[in-house]
Amino acid sequence: MNKNVQGHIFALTANILWGLMAPIGKSALMEFSALSVTTFRMVGAAACFWLLSAFCKREHVDHRDMLKIFFASLFALVFNQGVYIFGLSMTSPIDASIVTTTLPIVTMIIAAIYLKEPVTNLKVLGIFVGAMGALILIMSSQTAGGGNSSIIGDLLCLVAQISFSIYLTVFKGLSQKYSPVTLNKWMFVYASMCYIPFSYHDVASIQWAEISTAAFVQVGYVVVGGSFLAYIFIMTAQRLMRPTVVSMYNYMQPIVASIAAIIMGLGVFGWEKGAAIALVFLGVYIVTKSKSKADFEKAGKEV
Repeated sequence: MNKNVQGHIFALTANILWGLMAPIGKSALMEFSALSVTTFRMVGAAACFWLLSAFCKREHVDHRDMLKIFFASLFALVFNQGVYIFGLSMTSPIDASIVTTTLPIVTMIIAAIYLKEPVTNLKVLGIFVGAMGALILIMSSQTAGGGNSSIIGDLLCLVAQISFSIYLTVFKGLSQKYSPVTLNKWMFVYASMCYIPFSYHDVASIQWAEISTAAFVQVGYVVVGGSFLAYIFIMTAQRLMRPTVVSMYNYMQPIVASIAAIIMGLGVFGWEKGAAIALVFLGVYIVTKSKSKADFEKAGKEV
């Protein structure tokens, strides 16, 4: 199996895990505060990565890179996860889902500025097609009880997407230099250090005896599935593919959430969802076929 195919599999798997977090995480928030769940996620994933690292070959991290890893954790975890949760609490789920479709667009712009990746017509077309698929799916799933919209909430969700785009693009070098386990064990530790001071009172006030077993299982999935495994997969994909291609798989999250809702009896599968899924995969395929900076440089040398 070539590296490109592996990259697609890892990116797809990571976003499937994140897509399942929508219904599972929402259920957990019925018994835990958003800040508590986010802290459990950071601390729990950090523990998982450190445990896993004990069974892996020890990798030395240059002390000069520790500061870069700290800032990577801010953009990939602290700002992305924290700001998004606060934004989601202030706006409707529909608005929040629509804002998440901006990730590939923002990533393409940042990659063009920072990595000098070309903005080709094919790449723009692919992002547009994928975005249309995601938007059709989101709007077809809209219900009257979607909640109240908020400009501030929408802007916070947008900031979260910009934050993750910066991580995918600016810190791509770290993913090439260190293994996903090494990077994640430090990133989640830094993120935990940022969250614990603000969430201490929330966690301390939890009435543990009143929490259901289902809620513990749901938080367990958020920690292991939506954090530990998902970040291993997404960082591996980041090593193998361009940032814009990796970000395109963000469109899979509403698809997975929608399918999960259908399985749980909370929705039905209609032609709109089928068309939306087809458009998302078509968009990913088109972006994959677009030329990268390396492709243009290679063509120039051949000429």
